[in-house]
Amino acid sequence: MMTRLEMLQHCCQQEPLDPFNWYALATEYRKYNLDEALPYYEKVWIDFPEYTANYYHLASAYTEKEEIEKAKSVYEKGLKIILKEKE
Repeated sequence: MMTRLEMLQHCCQQEPLDPFNWYALATEYRKYNLDEALPYYEKVWIDFPEYTANYYHLASAYTEKEEIEKAKSVYEKGLKIILKEKE
């Protein structure tokens, strides 16, 4: 039987263009190790900038790591995208 982490890794391999798969993988890793989760949140931010659910979690991860300027930048970019979507 596959673990949840293995299942999510498999989903990312099968459907690499689905941002939710990468986001879910990051969120699962975050339960165990923030440093392992961060590259996946960053991947979603870079490869799928329209996936706004990721912005809060990436900025929160940066805040937790005390990388405040990075967190602020992510929050600001996320707000711009959300406001643009409302237009």
